[in-house]
Amino acid sequence: MAFWWPLIVLGFAFLICKLLLMLIPPNVPSIDVYAGDVLDDGNQTKENYIYIPRRGRAAQTDRVRCYEPATMKYLGDFPALTSDQVKEHVADARKAQKAWAKSTFKQRRQFLRILLKYIIEHQELICQTSSRDTGKTMVDASLGEIMTTCEKITWLLAEGEKWLKPEYRSSGRAMMHKRSKVEFHPLGVIGAIVSWNYPFHNILNPMLAAIFSGNGVVVKVSEHASWSGCFYAGIVQAALAAVGAPENLVHVITGFAETGEALVSSADKIIFVGSPGVGKMIMRSASETLIPVTLELGGKDAFIVCEDVDVPHVRSLSLLKTLSGLEIVELVSEVIDLHNTKISMYVAVIGVFFSIQVAQIAARGVLQSSGQNCAGAERFYVHRDVYSSFVAQVVKIIKSICVGPPLAGKYDMGAICMPGHAERLQNLVNDAVDKGAEIVGRGSFGNLGEDAVDQFFPPTILVNVDHTMKLMQEEAFGPIMPIMKFSSDEEVIKLANDSNYGLGCAVFSGNQRRAREIASQLNCGVAAINDFASNYMCQSLPFGGVKHSGFGRFAGIEGLRACCLVKSVVEDRWWPYIKTKIPKPIQYPVAENSFEFQESLVEALYGLNIWDRLRALVNVLKILSEKKSTTAKNARRN
Repeated sequence: MAFWWPLIVLGFAFLICKLLLMLIPPNVPSIDVYAGDVLDDGNQTKENYIYIPRRGRAAQTDRVRCYEPATMKYLGDFPALTSDQVKEHVADARKAQKAWAKSTFKQRRQFLRILLKYIIEHQELICQTSSRDTGKTMVDASLGEIMTTCEKITWLLAEGEKWLKPEYRSSGRAMMHKRSKVEFHPLGVIGAIVSWNYPFHNILNPMLAAIFSGNGVVVKVSEHASWSGCFYAGIVQAALAAVGAPENLVHVITGFAETGEALVSSADKIIFVGSPGVGKMIMRSASETLIPVTLELGGKDAFIVCEDVDVPHVRSLSLLKTLSGLEIVELVSEVIDLHNTKISMYVAVIGVFFSIQVAQIAARGVLQSSGQNCAGAERFYVHRDVYSSFVAQVVKIIKSICVGPPLAGKYDMGAICMPGHAERLQNLVNDAVDKGAEIVGRGSFGNLGEDAVDQFFPPTILVNVDHTMKLMQEEAFGPIMPIMKFSSDEEVIKLANDSNYGLGCAVFSGNQRRAREIASQLNCGVAAINDFASNYMCQSLPFGGVKHSGFGRFAGIEGLRACCLVKSVVEDRWWPYIKTKIPKPIQYPVAENSFEFQESLVEALYGLNIWDRLRALVNVLKILSEKKSTTAKNARRN
C-alpha cells in the first residue's frame, strides 16, 4: 500500500489538472469575412427584379445566374469557367499544396478551431445565406448545414491526427523480423463536384477532409447554389490565412458541365455528389486519367415500421396526438385500472410517446429541406397491424404543415430549389394516382407570391401504393410520403431491396434485435435502428451506398483516408543487427535441392500441426548446414 499510495495521489492530481486546463478557453483568433454581398438589406444595387430562368441547353451561357427559389428575386451572377481556366485553378492549388503538405497537425487543428468559432458566432448569417439560395427554412439549414459541419470539425479535432498517423500492422510468420506499417500521404489536389441541396455543408465536407489530410482542393459548386458557395469559400480562405496557410490552397469554381469535366480531367481524385447519370459520365472521364472516384448518387431509402412499435391497449395515435399531458395520464390510468399492474402503466407510457415520436421522425425524414435529401426517407413500409394508426398520425402532422417563403414568415417548409422540379413531383403523384394510389393528406400554402408559385410543392401522403408506380422506384427528392403495408419481416426485406438504389434505411421496432436483423439484410450502405439518418451525425462513420447510390465513402475514417495515398512500408525490425539475406539454396544459380528447401520452409512456417512444422524446420536447418559444409569443402579445395 505504501508503494501504490503515491501513484494514486499523482493520478488524482493529473486528472484534476486536466479538468482545470479544460476550463481555460483556447486562444482562437477571430476572422473577418466580408458579407456585404449576401446580406439582404432590401436594396440590391443590381436589378432587383424577378428572375425567370431559361430551361435546357439554351439556358447555359458564359455566366451562372443566381436567384432565390422562394421569391425568384435575382441574387447575382458568376463566371462559367472554361476548361483552361479550371486547369489554372488546379495548377495554383497544386503549387500551394506542396507547401501545405509540410504543415503540422497543430496548424491544421488551429485552422479548424478558427473555422468552428466563426460558424458558431455566425450561425444566422450562414443559415440565411443557405435559405435564400436554396429555399430551405432556417431550422432545416441549422440541422443540415451547421450541426453536421460542426460535428465533422469536432471529430477531426479529436481524432483526425490519430487516423492519419502511420498505422502498424502484423508482419506475418515469414517476415517476423520486419516492421510493417501503413502511411497516409496527401494525394495532391482533391476535386469535388457537389450538389446544391446543402451548399454550406456540401462544400465544407470534402474540403475539410482534404485540407486536414494535407491536400489542396478545388470545389465546383452547383449552378443552383453558386451565390452562397462563393461566400462560404471566403470563410474557409480567411480561416486558412489566419494560420499562415499558402494562398490558393482552396478554390471554389462556378460553371456548367464543361467546368466539371475540366476538373475531372485535371484533379488527383474526384468526389461527386449528384445524380447517377452524371456520376456515370464522371466515371468515364476519370477513366482517362485513372484517378480514384467517390460517388454519392442519392437514394430511395426505406423507412420500416414494425408492429411492435405500438403497444396493445393503447388508443389510436391520432387521438393521442390531440391529448394534453393530463389526458395522457388519465388514459394511462384507465390502462392501469384495466390491468391493475404497474407494468401496464410503464408499457402504456412508453407506447404512447414512442409511437408519437416515430410519426414525428417519419415527418422529419420526408420534410427536411423540403424533402431534398440524398438520404431522405422515400419509401415507407408499415406493418398492417399498425398501418391505420400510423397513417392517421402522420396525416395529422402533414396537414398541419404550412409551406411558404422561409424568410418571409413562420413556415414549416420552404421552396423547391430547382426550376421545374415541382412539376416533376406532381407527375410522380399523378402516375401513382392513375395506378390506384390515394392522396390522404396534404399540407397547405401560405402567402407564396405570384412570381414563385411554381417553386413550391405541398407535402403529400399517398396510400395504396405499390412497386409498379414510378414514385416507388425513382428518386423523388421531394416532400412525398408513399406508405405501403407489409405482413412479415421476409416481405418487407424483399420490398426494401427491390430498388436500384442502396444508400440508407431506417428500421423501427420495439425489439432492437429484430430491427438489427432486418437492417442487416438490406442492401444499403447506411442503417439507422429506431432512428432516421442519425448515422450522418456520427462523423466517425463512413457515408455512402451501393448500386445506383454510388460507391466509395466520405466522412469517417474511411473518408479521411480516401483523400490519401495509402502506402505500405516494410523495414527491418532490428536493423542493423538482423538484415535480409537470401538462403544459399535459392541464391543464383539455385542449388539442386532448392525446391526441397522451399517445400520444407513452407511447411515449417505454415503447417497446421506443430510436430510437422518442427520436423520441417529440422529439414530446413539440415539443408542449410549441408550447403554450408559443401561450400567450406569447396573453399578448402580451391
